[in-house]
Amino acid sequence: MPATQARKKGKVLSGWTNGHENGWKSVKGIKVVGKKAPRSNTKKKYVYFFGGGKADGNGKMKELLGGKGAGLAEMTNAGVPVPPGFTITTEVCNLFYQNKSKIPTEVDKQITESLRKLEASAGKKLGDRKNPLLVSVRSGAKFSMPGMMDTILNLGLNDDTAQGLVEATQNVRFAMDSYRRFIQMFGNVVLGIEKDEFEDILEHVKKSREVKLDTELDAGALQEVIRRYKKLVKEESGKEFPQDPHLQLRMARDAVFKSWNNPRANTYRKLNDIPHDIGTGVNVQTMVFGNMGDDSATGVGFTRNPSTGANEFYGEYLTNAQGEDVVAGIRTPKSIVNLGKEMPGVYKQLRQITARLEKHYRDVQDFEFTIEKGRLYMLQTRTGKRTAHAAVKIAVDMVSEGLIKKEDAILRVEPQSLDQLLHPVIDPSAIVDVIAKGLPASPGAATGMVVFTADEAARRGRHGQKVILVRTETSPDDIHGMDAAQGILTARGGMTSHAAVVARGMGKCCVAGCESIKVNDEKEIFVAPGNVTVKGGEWITLNGSTGEVIRGQVPTVEPKLTGDFGQLMKWADAVRKLRVRANADIPLDARTARDFGAEGIGLCRTEHMFFAQDRLPIVQEMILADTEAERRTALDKLLPFQRSDFEGLFRAMKGLPVTIRLLDPPLHEFLPKHEQLLVELTELKLKGGDPKTIKEKEILLHRVEQLKEFNPMLGHRGCRLGNTYPEITEMQTRAIIEAACNVASEGIRVVPEIMVPLVSAVSELKRQKKIIDQVAQETMKRKKKKIQYLVGTMIEIPRAAITADEIAEVADFFSFGTNDLTQMLFGFSRDDVIKFLPTYIDLGLLEKDPFVTLDQKGVGRMIELAVERGRQTKKDLKMGICGEHGGDPASVELCNALHLNYVSASPYRVPIARLAAAQAVLKQKAGSAYSTA
Repeated sequence: MPATQARKKGKVLSGWTNGHENGWKSVKGIKVVGKKAPRSNTKKKYVYFFGGGKADGNGKMKELLGGKGAGLAEMTNAGVPVPPGFTITTEVCNLFYQNKSKIPTEVDKQITESLRKLEASAGKKLGDRKNPLLVSVRSGAKFSMPGMMDTILNLGLNDDTAQGLVEATQNVRFAMDSYRRFIQMFGNVVLGIEKDEFEDILEHVKKSREVKLDTELDAGALQEVIRRYKKLVKEESGKEFPQDPHLQLRMARDAVFKSWNNPRANTYRKLNDIPHDIGTGVNVQTMVFGNMGDDSATGVGFTRNPSTGANEFYGEYLTNAQGEDVVAGIRTPKSIVNLGKEMPGVYKQLRQITARLEKHYRDVQDFEFTIEKGRLYMLQTRTGKRTAHAAVKIAVDMVSEGLIKKEDAILRVEPQSLDQLLHPVIDPSAIVDVIAKGLPASPGAATGMVVFTADEAARRGRHGQKVILVRTETSPDDIHGMDAAQGILTARGGMTSHAAVVARGMGKCCVAGCESIKVNDEKEIFVAPGNVTVKGGEWITLNGSTGEVIRGQVPTVEPKLTGDFGQLMKWADAVRKLRVRANADIPLDARTARDFGAEGIGLCRTEHMFFAQDRLPIVQEMILADTEAERRTALDKLLPFQRSDFEGLFRAMKGLPVTIRLLDPPLHEFLPKHEQLLVELTELKLKGGDPKTIKEKEILLHRVEQLKEFNPMLGHRGCRLGNTYPEITEMQTRAIIEAACNVASEGIRVVPEIMVPLVSAVSELKRQKKIIDQVAQETMKRKKKKIQYLVGTMIEIPRAAITADEIAEVADFFSFGTNDLTQMLFGFSRDDVIKFLPTYIDLGLLEKDPFVTLDQKGVGRMIELAVERGRQTKKDLKMGICGEHGGDPASVELCNALHLNYVSASPYRVPIARLAAAQAVLKQKAGSAYSTA
């Protein structure tokens, strides 16, 4: 079962640790409800050391050490050059929250012991002026959350140790650059001072010195920056910048734990279905410096292209820089291939190490490295995030290369991510107005109105508007806007910048590092070549596969699912047990579903056919009829339309089963709204309108009032309509069987399955089946054609599930209407639940939206009961689900565990369901799937 989600209570505050020096005090902030943290005892290990070719942990300990800590331990044990350090476990994060932002004494003791060991290993001491130890303090959860939590570099610097660093390195500029970076990161992450306030100071100094890049500032300019940074800290906090490195370490450690619960991290976990109670580890590691001159560098990379999946070394680096410069997008980095020219020996070593890592982990690795004075250090390795396109290609390629098995390949691709492959791309034949070009950071096409802030993107997104978020560079705080946007465009940053990495993870189109554009005051984009201006609210299109920025809206074409995708789907189809059908009401949707691998139609909603412009007046005529004869006259007019619809579906499915649900919604849905009619009638009378028109409106209003119900979803609908107005069931049955006979005469096999909705008692189904069988036999006799058809029911009322053994005596199949079943079991109105459901999820009262993912404890148990009782009566009774849950991977996994025959999903979710069904089988074999036991 999914872990209980932890929730934030109150505001996350930038707090001081409990202490002592310089008057810093603790601030109460967060309360997290989650996994119960273990009690502290002297025997339990909370801190794991790594260094000198040996680590206390290993790569299998991600849950305890986090992904980063486990990777550092594994690399250390493998002899990879890793700066020494130690990892504070994720358990301590839970203790931190449980103990009101305090660390148990035993944990503090182990941290002190590990720090001493680190000092001995590095030959340096924290706070020692002559030979200062500087460390980084980084987060690291079990699951990768790029940029969502906080990092502090160069910790241990103060006024004394900065001078000691000058003397030790004989490099004043390097020491001052390191110190100003530390004050800025510590000031933002730990003390809660806005980044922009530091950036404004830096930009002001650069402007006064008439330079563009940070690297062009000399030591004197950096000392001015430091003075102004420290002044800012004093003004904002009321205290001097902390000079005690041990206090700095405690404060930084606590700040990283607090960042686990910051808004952007919470948002990211919600979007990626990551449990809120697993916590983050804290990694304290000896600093190595990429900003010590032109023989030093820092970079990030992937062992394969995370955008396309190509087997090519991929990444970026900056000389004379620190790691945050690359991911923050402040400077546009160089391609990692160029490192082979600048530092060929280091490049060769880097290639050898990363190749070993990929082979060892049998998956693409996302790595970070630093080169200090020509010496290579590895700072991280973890499974690399990738686009869906890349995930499919990499999985298939690795099978061909013998690195993994087909079963591994199936499990490597997140089913929901396939959605990225199933939507339109820019039409290659379209004439486009390309106004700029950046880096193709995340593929696909996106069209929308230009917006410049994450808040505006989120606000417009809530109103259903399509937007492109345009930023100079994105930061983790923009996560909510990136989620709402169709695509992201940045003026700065590279292929591994925050915008690129997060967009790829989300499946969003992204063009990064588009240096020809300038964002003016969050009001307009100015493109230097051609002097083009695009204002906020105007439309642009992004081509994430080429990096092109296009003015206006551009036509798109449907993607073709061939090649690697087709191969992966073949492997999945060979494994899965569940069949996958589609919910489709018109032939176009049916053909789309077949192209995506659907094995039939699991739900055709006949009422959707009644809303067409040429049919609605006839439907209203039928509803307004006073007698059965008048009703039958209207139904006779509808029959040819229905017959034609069904013929189209049967032809499109070419012999695959088609489940057709008889009319389900209340009749009032086909009539004008009561309030609307009342207003129109009043206006007509006040204006002295045509008496005939007034009379017609009065009749219509009277009929609407007659049909009006207090709770229409539990009212006169479904089989209740068919039993009170049997002529409706007769017409629909006649249309289905006539269509089947006509299409069968063309030599096409037809498999109609007639589904009776909203049955609560077997007696209702018996009466409907009697009508259906009688009309079907009459029609086949008249058409001189024999058609094999089934009559089943939709199980969507709890009573039907409980009495499934009785209903199975009459039904040929069950189809679980999980939307209504969820509604009735929870007592939630599908139409009104949105008013409070987001709050319920935020508060942890519900783990997930039960209308998106099947509730296992309630709805799942109800389905299980119906399956068990139904098959007690008919051993081979066919069963499936046809609600929207049919395309949700977690729900598909549950359906597999319940031994259903099929799931039915919307056409574009069919491939998702196919892959999820295969994964469910493999997980079940491994013992990690949902169990009904």
